[in-house]
Amino acid sequence: MSLALKQVFNKDRTFRPKRRFEPGTQRFELHKKAQASLNAGLDLKLAVQLPHGEDLNDWVAVHVVDFFNRINLIYGTISDSCTDQTCPVMSGGPKYEYRWQDEQRYKRPTALPAPTYMSLLMDWIEMQINNEQIFPTNVGTPFPKSFFQVAKKILSRLFRVFVHVYIHHFDRVSQMGAEAHVNTCYKHFYYFVTEFNLIDHKELEPLKEMTSRMCR
Repeated sequence: MSLALKQVFNKDRTFRPKRRFEPGTQRFELHKKAQASLNAGLDLKLAVQLPHGEDLNDWVAVHVVDFFNRINLIYGTISDSCTDQTCPVMSGGPKYEYRWQDEQRYKRPTALPAPTYMSLLMDWIEMQINNEQIFPTNVGTPFPKSFFQVAKKILSRLFRVFVHVYIHHFDRVSQMGAEAHVNTCYKHFYYFVTEFNLIDHKELEPLKEMTSRMCR
């Protein structure tokens, strides 16, 4: 991790990892296994594959939480340059605009400044992953039938953070020396969601050219 990312991580600010796996649990062991694969320099395409004998729901749950933590942190590195003035609409270039919708305040898709969108998004994801009915932490507690649907929605929305960061704030990422870290995180994310078909191909369009260069 670059010094810039460590500094953001150490600051007491909104954008920081919010969910940990409890030591001794099956999920913690899976998380360690996933991290060990990455640390061993294993090819990212291989590292995302479901380990033999493991449950797919568990594997997806571990990665959803991990990607949330990491992407949250990446946005934290550029959040000071993403303001209502610089980014009055949550977008990915002129062709793609993302509108926010939830079940409480914004019942219809609503155009919002990027920082507001990001804040609502991170709060919404945190609510999902801390909900025992959706992300059960006890071994033996079954996942709900809707789990994959929720996981896909979380990952699709997290992908939009990458789109916004790459298209509107990558100069800031480079300036902070975090380019390699962000690229590795993106490749890991991309290989994971495509391995298990977790994001619709239409959603991936905004970064299609960059992805084809980066993830040959």
